Amino acid sequence: MYVVYLMLVALLVTACHVFFWNTPWLATLLLWLLVIKVGLGGIWAFMGHYFQGERVAAYIGWPAGNPFQKEVAFSNLALGISGVLCFFFRDEFWLATIVFASVFLLGAFSVHLKEQRETANNNPGNAGPVFFVDLISPLVLWGLFLAH
Repeated sequence: MYVVYLMLVALLVTACHVFFWNTPWLATLLLWLLVIKVGLGGIWAFMGHYFQGERVAAYIGWPAGNPFQKEVAFSNLALGISGVLCFFFRDEFWLATIVFASVFLLGAFSVHLKEQRETANNNPGNAGPVFFVDLISPLVLWGLFLAH
């Protein structure tokens, strides 16, 4: 559910930023989605997969103790750091981060979809908000980037 909250925080920060500093809303929304949703969200996901791996695995409906969970953690950390760095670097760096996020999130979406179809895994961590945000986030990021 944290993915939904982070998107809402990004929208709130965008509204404040646009209101107080009169910045262009498209670029500002893209910035805060990259920094908050992608950046902080990736770091949060890293902490969950790395430090609470057993709990996260159960939430997703996967077996606990799989070493790939640590690899996913570090992929999330790399994504999170890239997202946060979008605050300091713009243009092509944003594009690279969107490509990274899109490949990772759409890949995760496809794995969750396959799990739902083949094993009827409808656990909240596999078929809940994360499932939909993994699909919607890349579409929103690309739409904002292309419109920007």
